[in-house]
Amino acid sequence: MNYSTPYSGSIENPVFSEHRLSIGLTLPLLRRGEIVADFHEQLKLAELADTLGFRALWIRDVPLNSADYPDPVGHLDPWVFLGALASRTQRIAFASGAIVLPLRHPLHVAKGALSVSALSGGRFILGLGSGDRPHEYAAFGKDSGERRELFRRHWEIVAAAVGSSARVIPDHAPPDAAEFTLLPRGTREIPMLAVGSGGQSVDWIARNAIGWMTYHRDPDVQRSRHSMWLAAVNRLHTPAFRAFGVAMQLELSAHAETPATALPLGYSTGRHALVRSLQDMRAAGTHHVSLNLSSERPVRDVLEEIAAHVLPEFHEGRGSE
Repeated sequence: MNYSTPYSGSIENPVFSEHRLSIGLTLPLLRRGEIVADFHEQLKLAELADTLGFRALWIRDVPLNSADYPDPVGHLDPWVFLGALASRTQRIAFASGAIVLPLRHPLHVAKGALSVSALSGGRFILGLGSGDRPHEYAAFGKDSGERRELFRRHWEIVAAAVGSSARVIPDHAPPDAAEFTLLPRGTREIPMLAVGSGGQSVDWIARNAIGWMTYHRDPDVQRSRHSMWLAAVNRLHTPAFRAFGVAMQLELSAHAETPATALPLGYSTGRHALVRSLQDMRAAGTHHVSLNLSSERPVRDVLEEIAAHVLPEFHEGRGSE
């Protein structure tokens, strides 16, 4: 089992880069209707995605399942899954999409992020969200009405622990308390991404995160959201690039000329219309799209088709860029 050597550049660059669009995948990669994932096969598919040139693998945090939830898939614990992925790939980035920050102690989140970054050679982007399931808050002894404040407070603690001037902010610090550190330390700070709003304003996200990841929406609605985001970025006191990313459902037809039709959170389409849709998204200011595949076709066939005919339109080689 080979652990990765340190990544040579900034991992945000191949995933989030100004005026470019990159393409990633949301795990697990399942055929339509499948609800039980073979995670040994998922690791093999992750290796394939790495070889084919996809830029990122996105891992969800789904702590509990319920018959009332729309997603019946049994997701692995994200930190366990990310560790396995780090040991099986070489270049592809990992992003959590997203760790449910109010339901986890922020120092545990920071420790997990530092661990994945170390195992992967710095290929990890820490995506954080607040979750949207009040009953889960109750199960974990949290008040969903406090999620906005919990998100902000936990974000501050994580950011302090994984930043360039790392420090531990304890919940309580009696006069005789020891001074703590989190090890191992990387050579650079871990990028933190807002996935969803976490109950925060776009101005707060622009000030505190490397970017904003959201769901696919109707193009007119998405343009409005992007305009709101760009206005927040332009209000920053110091000009800076802030990314805008989209998670999109994709049902890829075996027929290249099949026109695009709308699905909830995405499209059913052939590859030609997919390229046009992605080009439109890039022109509208989207920097990354994570594809959540749903098709009757074998997953490997879909990955290989996208790699052969879609990625070359958007990815310029495999370097650190």
